[in-house]
Amino acid sequence: MKIKQKKLLISFIIILAIFITTYITLSYFNIIPKKSYTAKDFGIETIKSKNDYNKNGIDDYTDILLGARNDAENKPKYISVYHNGGYPPENEGVCTDVIWRAFKNAGYSLKDMVDEHIKNNLSLYPRVAGKPDRNIDFRRVPNLKVYFDYNAVSYTLDPYKISEWQPGDIVIFGESYSHIAIVSDKRNRQGVPYIIHNAAQPIREEDALISYSKGAPITGHYRFENNKPK
Repeated sequence: MKIKQKKLLISFIIILAIFITTYITLSYFNIIPKKSYTAKDFGIETIKSKNDYNKNGIDDYTDILLGARNDAENKPKYISVYHNGGYPPENEGVCTDVIWRAFKNAGYSLKDMVDEHIKNNLSLYPRVAGKPDRNIDFRRVPNLKVYFDYNAVSYTLDPYKISEWQPGDIVIFGESYSHIAIVSDKRNRQGVPYIIHNAAQPIREEDALISYSKGAPITGHYRFENNKPK
């Protein structure tokens, strides 16, 4: 093979390698647009809440979904710090901030709800260690895990039981409860729903329920039905 042909071949291989690497990277971070589907595409009924807590004409589940999506579109910078008063500024947040902001959109103060449940059930909250801190307790995933265990309805942890996953559901990942997200109304081609979450990723509403669970298994799946605490 002539030198010129070898150089062309090497150049082609390098360009191909760069293209493949770039494609894999963009796909990994869900930056390349993917076709999304809806529950209707799989013959799944979308469940609406019987409650409209803030009386805005939109049911609670949809309000929670839209509140999470608003946070995703705002793309708050991932900053995990303690705030006196509890709430971070709108341009900052972590995964738990997606949740209380989603609930706020439905008219609920998740902070007050969690604080009240901790006050009345302190022994249930090992993460609090007997010393409640209203500035941070509602922003800790292990505390939200306990709260939803007692104040929401649990559903399947199997992401492939697609009919049980509904928009506005809450999902928790990790044996130590390290991450939390809201379930989207978008689905992938298998019918598995997208999640809306903040892990400092570029796209906050993404096809990541399966991929995220590979590193941190699903350990909680809830639907908040606004029932009285147990």
